[in-house]
Amino acid sequence: MINCGFNQASMRNLSKSKLLAYRQCPKRLWLEIHQPSLKSESTDAQARFDQGNEVGELARWLYDPEKTGTTLDPHTEGWDQAFARTKSLLGADAPIFEASFSANGALSLADVLLPVKSAQGTSWRMVEVKSSTRVKDYHRDDIAVQSYVARSAGLHIHSVALAHIDSSWTYHGGNDYQGLLTEVDLTDEAFARHTEVAGWVEGAQQITQLPEAPVISAGKQCTSPFECGFIDHCRSHEVQPEYPVAWLPRVQAKALKQHLTTSPSQDLRDVPDDLLNIIQLRVKQLSVSGEIYFNAEGAATQLAQQAAHKPPLYFLDFETIQFAVPRWAGTRPYQQIPFQFSCHHLNASSELSHSEFLALSGNDPSLALTEALIASCSDDGAILAYSAGFEKSRIRELALRFPAFAARLLKIVDRIVDLLPVAQQHYYHPDMQGSWSIKKVLPALVPSLSYEALEGVQHGGGAVEAYFRAIDPFTSPEEKASLDVQLRRYCTLDTYAMVRLWQFFVGQI
Repeated sequence: MINCGFNQASMRNLSKSKLLAYRQCPKRLWLEIHQPSLKSESTDAQARFDQGNEVGELARWLYDPEKTGTTLDPHTEGWDQAFARTKSLLGADAPIFEASFSANGALSLADVLLPVKSAQGTSWRMVEVKSSTRVKDYHRDDIAVQSYVARSAGLHIHSVALAHIDSSWTYHGGNDYQGLLTEVDLTDEAFARHTEVAGWVEGAQQITQLPEAPVISAGKQCTSPFECGFIDHCRSHEVQPEYPVAWLPRVQAKALKQHLTTSPSQDLRDVPDDLLNIIQLRVKQLSVSGEIYFNAEGAATQLAQQAAHKPPLYFLDFETIQFAVPRWAGTRPYQQIPFQFSCHHLNASSELSHSEFLALSGNDPSLALTEALIASCSDDGAILAYSAGFEKSRIRELALRFPAFAARLLKIVDRIVDLLPVAQQHYYHPDMQGSWSIKKVLPALVPSLSYEALEGVQHGGGAVEAYFRAIDPFTSPEEKASLDVQLRRYCTLDTYAMVRLWQFFVGQI
């Protein structure tokens, strides 16, 4: 029998998201219950939410092609009504989406319930739908909670599966998305964890009844599996190290990882030098001393070895978009598709010119971008990019999609030189705080230039957000025009920044 609520006044009905918040950090749960206004969601969090909604909507079509099912919305119709409707729909032998259950102080919404008929009656196949491309550990917790609440509420579950996106699948158009989702059966694991989940519910209930937030120091749990929206609040109540160990780049050595995990100090000065590689040691020493490191001869030599030390030269940067549910034929889920590029050109006389491409129609920009890219890059001169593997991969993907242009595109790939290793090996400024992102390097080298001075779009995440807003049919022409300008200025600064970096490395400024 479906349990539609609790009579125990001291307990709250905790949603699955609240229980998973408890799993990440009990303090996060307490804050979400008692001080939610302190939470600040990132752009990435909103993007994940939007992707999840898009995949969820598609799943309803895939699992109910005949449109016989029902979708509930307890946030609109109210939980009591959703509980009652769920109970009623369980007798209809049709798909149910967002079926609502309550049991033992916990709430859950089942993404997909599909009836399974047998001689013994109707049981239900539960499918949780995720926008990721694989099963992750927190998904297993998610499934365990869903299964526990529904079974505790009296639902006869036949099986439990997690459906995720198959990243190797290609969309061929025509709104045919069969094959986009693939399932992993987690029935045995989910059923076996019911006692464990009951312990989470009890522990979470105890946390919610505390008069004050539990004392938990900021740590790895603040960013895993997702960045907590309360991270700034929690850090503001702690004394921060003057030189955080978080500035150490690429921490991979086991001994260093162990030290950082077990050491009570989070200050660079307390990390033994013998645990650090040459780049990490440079970050530590220069951060503390405030000195700047620049090996001018080394930078110039490295560029000369790659024939990138004198014009003609090109400086190239892409902005890309990715869709969980592909919109354009010939593309895959989460494929990085360029919709914009900026290209600065230094000719043999060191005269600087600029070309660019930007498509905000909402249609696939790939072919037009390919043609514009080939036109922008003549046959002579190295092409510099920052973290160039990204641009190389995108161009190779374009070559596969458009064989007629493959030879010319692959010649462009062969000419690309990565400016990032030059910066990493030969330059460091304390203001960079352990990062060689061009957004850190540029203001350190050229204080008069900064991404923070840009209006609107100031980083890659902002560019993606601006693109989605620009192609939204409900966006006004005035806003779309403004977004066009913002995107062009942002991408142009990316390549102009590389021009200035190159000039610095070869001694021209």
